[in-house]
Amino acid sequence: MPRYRLTVEYDGTEFVGWQRQDSGPSIQAELEAAALAYCGHPTRMMGSGRTDAGVHARGQVCHFDLPEERETDVIRGALNAHLRPARIAVLDAAQVADDFDARRDAKARTYLYRIINRRAPLTLEYGRAWFCSKPLDPALMAKGAARLVGHHDFTTFRAAECQARSPMKTLDQLDVRHFDDEIHVIGKARSFLHNQMRAIVGTLSLVGRSHWTPDDVSRALDAKDRQKGGPNAPPGGLYLMKIDY
Repeated sequence: MPRYRLTVEYDGTEFVGWQRQDSGPSIQAELEAAALAYCGHPTRMMGSGRTDAGVHARGQVCHFDLPEERETDVIRGALNAHLRPARIAVLDAAQVADDFDARRDAKARTYLYRIINRRAPLTLEYGRAWFCSKPLDPALMAKGAARLVGHHDFTTFRAAECQARSPMKTLDQLDVRHFDDEIHVIGKARSFLHNQMRAIVGTLSLVGRSHWTPDDVSRALDAKDRQKGGPNAPPGGLYLMKIDY
């Protein structure tokens, strides 16, 4: 059976996350339903990784098998037609080797977290960024972020229900960038722990408000205790941007 790779964009606001669950609609289930409607063959969409409820994606990747070869442009168009009106779009479809695995073959994952830092509440960006009305200092946040780059035990930034075998991760990049009233936190690693980026951003927000210093970030990391870290930032500001293979 030929195997295909999809690059998928979605607004996660109305979904319980990537993974199929009994508690509500998921991205995975919507894509599988669209594939069934297209080819009449049940298939399993295997994602590069999970995104939580409310988290968005601009470059999620998944793979699936079809009973026979199809034109990739036709696959993309047909899936998008059957996905309507869900806010999910297949950006690209490509045939890949039969042993390609969207999760295991991934070399790096890049996440973006968006903070809008202004007094006026959000309207157009509501649910797509974290609204912070109190001033944040992005330069201080960048100094705090630098303390987390590298290979560490990230227990302090890990959800209690995280299923990863080890809290040890290598954070290759953690940049803080400032654009007018918007702050971006960009993280890149081979893999992330459950809620790792949201916990990191919540912690950096404490630094940005001068409630914490960069040294406090180091102490929190060394504590290896989730209770010693900052709060989780809301899911709506988080985007899975890119998977490298």
